[in-house]
Amino acid sequence: MPYEPLVRIGSFLAVLLIMAWAEHARPKRVPRPPRKGRWFANLGTAFLSTGIVRLLFPVLPAALAALCAQYGWGLFNLLDLPLPISVPATILLLDMAVYWQHVAFHRFLPLWRIHRMHHADLHIDASTGVRFHPLEIILSMVYKLTLVAILGPPVLGVILFEIVLNGCALFNHANLALPAGVDRILRLAVVTPDMHRVHHSTDMHEANRNFGFNFPWWDRLFSTYKPQPDLGHHNMAIGLNIFRSPSSQTLGGMLSIPFL
Repeated sequence: MPYEPLVRIGSFLAVLLIMAWAEHARPKRVPRPPRKGRWFANLGTAFLSTGIVRLLFPVLPAALAALCAQYGWGLFNLLDLPLPISVPATILLLDMAVYWQHVAFHRFLPLWRIHRMHHADLHIDASTGVRFHPLEIILSMVYKLTLVAILGPPVLGVILFEIVLNGCALFNHANLALPAGVDRILRLAVVTPDMHRVHHSTDMHEANRNFGFNFPWWDRLFSTYKPQPDLGHHNMAIGLNIFRSPSSQTLGGMLSIPFL
């Protein structure tokens, strides 16, 4: 798909702008600190990671999926499944794989040291959805490419998964107040902001829950689901207790977190 990068970037920017407007119109919590500085630092990590990935990886997931289709590599190509089956299966399998990747980044100390940068944000909004250390993005890309090589999924399925993953990450990190009834219905099919906010609690019993990014089913299936924070969404503390100084929230301070 020659326009795949434009489609992904365009959809990302569209969802980001919509979430920025929605957060302003219906904020769940009062932003602390103000949005401007945080967004500069958080989006800065995303731009840096994107550049590093482009330099390090000659082939990205969609291109690798095309190679797998060309040479008949991978499980999906061996089974020769029709697109109406293989595309949804690709999205579901990759989403479950991302769930287990997220669990691993919490359970294994070297990975957690890297992932801490994401959790060190003192406020959670759409920009937190792209606040990942470049090392985490590199490891995630290696993991994703390995999965694509094993599965041999259709190119369309990989592209749709990437679009859904980026959009859901922005949505479920948004500082957005959804009506309780809407949230209750939505979280049957997608991870909502209230559901994911629990995961950013300073209480690690809560931070080690709700690992899903796109779909909420894996948390329920694997017993990591927690519907609400114990102190409520307005009283819960967000972030990590060991990284609360202003210096740790600058771009340089954030990038140094895995080495502290």
